[in-house]
Amino acid sequence: MNFTADTTYDGILEREFTVGDVPGVLWTPDTASADVPLVLLGHGGGRHKKAPAMTGRARILVDAGFAAACIDAPGHGDRPRTAHDEREIALMQKAMATGEPVGPIVVRYNGHLAEQAVPEWQATLDALQDVIHGPVGYFGLNMGTATGVPLTAVDSRITAAAFGLFWPDNLVETARKITVPIEYTLQWDDEHIPREAGLALFDAFGSTVKSLHANTGRHKDLPRFEADSAVRFFLRHLM
Repeated sequence: MNFTADTTYDGILEREFTVGDVPGVLWTPDTASADVPLVLLGHGGGRHKKAPAMTGRARILVDAGFAAACIDAPGHGDRPRTAHDEREIALMQKAMATGEPVGPIVVRYNGHLAEQAVPEWQATLDALQDVIHGPVGYFGLNMGTATGVPLTAVDSRITAAAFGLFWPDNLVETARKITVPIEYTLQWDDEHIPREAGLALFDAFGSTVKSLHANTGRHKDLPRFEADSAVRFFLRHLM
């Protein structure tokens, strides 16, 4: 792990880093010891490691006594897009513009990205555990779920996870392998992900401790208080 920049603000130490050619950011309390719980943050499609949702979630996690870390997914943030990325993004944009179902494209593309992102996250966690020694959780919605489900299924260091807002298509069998506590969020009136699909993914998790949060509204109407709920979930299971 190579730390490239440090910034301190409002009691938070923000440290940018690279692991190989993957850029990331680590947030900790500016007076914290190394023995604090760590929550890995998976960003959504088209976003990046310091998108407002990531920095906002990191802030409330740090305020609660956690460390948080996020890396740029392949083809996102400071990482270049491939020709494959450009083709898939163009197809998604066309589907949205014409009113065609975007789910099949998103599922396929996010699954492709997850194949690369899972080992990158594992290498990042290897490096982070030289700095942060506490238990580990994962929090990711949308594309963050597409990556987080297979990551949590294969990495036993992750002992609690908050997911949401994704299709079950290629995740059901993987979700059945997950037995750690889960909090799952869906939008009841999601125009992209039918509620039956969200319920099917929640049902697939093999965890005996899992909770479902369903809110009225469309895909992008997820209430901000769900981030606070995720923090309380991690307080119960990581502290």
